[in-house]
Amino acid sequence: MGRYLMTHSLLSSWLYTMKGNPYEDMTTERDPMAEFMLTLRREPTPTTEAMQNGIDFEDLVTSIINGRGDPNNQWYAAAEKVARRCAEGILQYKAKKVVEVGGVSLLLYGRLDCLKAGEIIDVKFTKSYDAGKYFGSTQHPTYFELIPEARQFTYIASNGRDVWPETYRREDAPSIFPVISDFFDWLRAVDLMQVYQEKWAAL
Repeated sequence: MGRYLMTHSLLSSWLYTMKGNPYEDMTTERDPMAEFMLTLRREPTPTTEAMQNGIDFEDLVTSIINGRGDPNNQWYAAAEKVARRCAEGILQYKAKKVVEVGGVSLLLYGRLDCLKAGEIIDVKFTKSYDAGKYFGSTQHPTYFELIPEARQFTYIASNGRDVWPETYRREDAPSIFPVISDFFDWLRAVDLMQVYQEKWAAL
């Protein structure tokens, strides 16, 4: 048996297929199962406007931290608030950890927007925000597993004008392992485990 890569985005894509994911912006008619299959097969997915906005906003935050942000950018004021939270943190930190779930050896992997003094910060660009929006996300449970010293995880959501922090403490976050276990049960049930093992083999 080899070892396989496991990421929050793969789990998130699967959960979205299973029950409709409330924390993605629904802008177009989408086929979640088709999108999940692209993710499972690791095929390139087209960049949506929402995704591109997220990339542009994060790039602006990074530019401001590095003293190069354009003050005339429409999102500058919001991005500056986010940049202040992330300043002096480690940006785009890649984390890996070998774990075993249900007899399968996995390389858990994640890229953190910011790691700062025991806090993981993730920047989200979103059209709308309600308190507790990321409660059901697989991201903070996955990243707490990856970063044992992290005490809290903060999503910083912004629509380019307002900024909303949403923080979870380690003791309040569920384990990601039952989700991974359910995912494997489902893959076996629908005969996709082999596809996962072929496409997500950890080199």
